[in-house]
Amino acid sequence: MEDRTFMVPKHAGHNVLPNTPLFSRLLRFAGRKPPRIAIDDVRSNHQRTHLELLSDVLALRETILNALDPGTIEALERRDEVYLAIIAAGGYEYTVAMLATLALGAAAVPITPALPVEEAAYFVEKSRASLVLVSSLDLEKCCKLEKRINSTSNEHFKGVPIGPCTLTPTLGATDIIISSDRAFEENAPGVVIFTSGTTGPPKGAVMRRAFVFDSAMSVADHYRLTEDDVMLHVLPVHHATGVGINFFPFLIVGSRIEFRSGGFDEVWMWERWKEGVVSPRRRLTFFSGVPTIYMRMRRHYQRTLSKLPSEELARYIAGARQFRACLCGTSALPQPLNEFWSMLMQKRIVQRYGATEFGAVFKVHLDDKKTPDGSVGELVSGIDLKLSEGDEGEILVKSPHMFSKYLYDPEATARAHDADGYFRTGDIARREGKYYWIIGRASLDIIKSGGYKISALDIERELLALPYVAEAMVVGVLDEEYGQRVAALISLQEEELTDAFLETYGSNESILTIEDVRRDLRNRLAAYKLPTLLRIVDGELPKTVTGKVQKKILGPRFFPMDYQTCSEVQQWVQTRPLAKL
Repeated sequence: MEDRTFMVPKHAGHNVLPNTPLFSRLLRFAGRKPPRIAIDDVRSNHQRTHLELLSDVLALRETILNALDPGTIEALERRDEVYLAIIAAGGYEYTVAMLATLALGAAAVPITPALPVEEAAYFVEKSRASLVLVSSLDLEKCCKLEKRINSTSNEHFKGVPIGPCTLTPTLGATDIIISSDRAFEENAPGVVIFTSGTTGPPKGAVMRRAFVFDSAMSVADHYRLTEDDVMLHVLPVHHATGVGINFFPFLIVGSRIEFRSGGFDEVWMWERWKEGVVSPRRRLTFFSGVPTIYMRMRRHYQRTLSKLPSEELARYIAGARQFRACLCGTSALPQPLNEFWSMLMQKRIVQRYGATEFGAVFKVHLDDKKTPDGSVGELVSGIDLKLSEGDEGEILVKSPHMFSKYLYDPEATARAHDADGYFRTGDIARREGKYYWIIGRASLDIIKSGGYKISALDIERELLALPYVAEAMVVGVLDEEYGQRVAALISLQEEELTDAFLETYGSNESILTIEDVRRDLRNRLAAYKLPTLLRIVDGELPKTVTGKVQKKILGPRFFPMDYQTCSEVQQWVQTRPLAKL
């Protein structure tokens, strides 16, 4: 017998939300008494409840429908794939745009506002987005992007401002209805997250609609999130962590998400943390950062806060200890940073391992005191995973939360999997008992020198353990005799330039030599692992907006093929040959 929905008129209207777990749950939150704040946007000073949020979502959805061409609307009616781009930093307008797109049955393609027009056009054209939803701060860029797309690929493409559809009249909780039509297909596209593009042009990983609820619920369950939690969200919302860890999981459990988008400000952050202790109504329970954020906050603590009177300093320390958990994603937290924060917060920063295409597969549990140092935790339940060579090798994974495809790129989708259907991560890991350690990228972090296979991450960890090193990146540089040389790019930790250090090494970084570094590492690393090339940079190592150090780009930039003629690259001249295997 046919489904009843094929026999009756479509259940639709300006106040009707689609039949999905996400919107059903949000509507239940909207009916709570007293209402709770769902989104707190620090920069725009918008604090909106779930009911106010859904009212604005419905208003923007109507605006989008009026802007779409008839062909796209017909595609939505047929439940075909339709993609809408979003240019907005993390905040209330972003939230409204994301939910309005999902309420249409379309898939969202979030794009960082930091991109120049030409790069943004690549993402729009690659996703064949029908239009772009744009924040109030990015209208000028939107106009330029619209002209660029109209002139080259889609004359119907247009920009739709999000701002006018926020702060609209609030509907009553009983005025909003969940459709009685068939539920949206959970396998259909929901969100497109573009990869970093370090191995070629960025690829659009299509996350299923289940990504915004079931995948998010697995994260919420792991971290035991509740409606009483408050997430301070400062990460970009066009990457997997900002969307899949910091946004949807907290949204679907009714937590408050406090957004502070734009450039990171460690001074503001410390003040905000302290505010959570001074004013209990402003208490925070979760924070998620990347190593760069934790490094800058440590630096401000060492340079400024540590010099305050003890009573005032105690308030800042209490601010760091208010959290149920602080998370670290995107890349591993260096051990010296981990140790600093563990002592200050009296608990570890919670780490994990995953990727856009398959989610987090190794996690550390909250309040876990048994996970060994450097480990990314245990295998998450429900994940089919193996290492290519037993207890060590490339991570091969099948996950219920995997992406469905690379957008309009079936060849790349096929190449990403092995003959048995496992996703080939390109990352090398080691297993000891039930715990896992990440050794590095097979293509970038495994250096083959003199017959040895060397982990760049092992060397980076030891460099970061030196008191004067703030950041370190280790790469292999082509060498005619040894295949590759171990090259280290470092920045210095100014706070640790003690009198003893200055007496030994001098008053500036130009005095620190590769011989000094090798001597200090000699008791930590085998001789064949010691760097033979060294370069010191002023300030921080260059990074992406998500805090990643892109070795594929920075390696050739700082250690060019003709590095022998580069005065800034220090070379170690060996006095006797290393033994070869």
